[in-house]
Amino acid sequence: MESPRTLEEISDGKIYDIDDCVAADTGGCKGCSACCHSVGDLVILTPFDVYEIASHLNQSLDELLENYIELREKNKIQLPHLKMQGTSERCSFLNSEGRCSIHGYRPNICRLFPLGRIYEQNTFKYFLQVGSCPKPKLETVQIREWIGIDNYEVNKEMIFIWHQFIKALTFRLKFVYDMAEIDKMNSYLIDTFYRIPLDSEVDFYAEFYKRLPIAKSELGIL
Repeated sequence: MESPRTLEEISDGKIYDIDDCVAADTGGCKGCSACCHSVGDLVILTPFDVYEIASHLNQSLDELLENYIELREKNKIQLPHLKMQGTSERCSFLNSEGRCSIHGYRPNICRLFPLGRIYEQNTFKYFLQVGSCPKPKLETVQIREWIGIDNYEVNKEMIFIWHQFIKALTFRLKFVYDMAEIDKMNSYLIDTFYRIPLDSEVDFYAEFYKRLPIAKSELGIL
């Protein structure tokens, strides 16, 4: 089996923060959609990702699960992923021209590419995935501009807290062996965080934080 590659092997050896500049701008991709194929196991959708897509398309989670996303399991946890289609394993959101049909509402991981995240004790920063984009020369861009997400600091805090929550749940599930109990916990996870009402009066972040302590208690996470 091939050994996992180290950060030094896949990056330029530098760690970047949000206001740093990095050679990551693909210039609109110009017809290329290479990074939108065969990534079903890589693009794990956060509750915010699903909320954004569902709001934009005015579709429920169940409707999205019919055509665009799917639940995949890792470490006993089921989470929504982008659904790949056809023999070319193309993202279900690619249109007939090979362009992203939800570009303004695309998942956070898609916004990052060709950057990746590296989690530290109380935050995360970014690294450049060298050679991951087939374009021969990428232009320099400020990371904040490249990601292009509103309320960046609030969004970043939510992503980090979600990362810690899933990490804690992974540890918790190491000690759960009953499949019925595991299924029940996964259903609760999806219902609690991926079925936040698509209501203009509902603030996603406020609703997320309201549900978080209740979910920790229900799932047995300290």
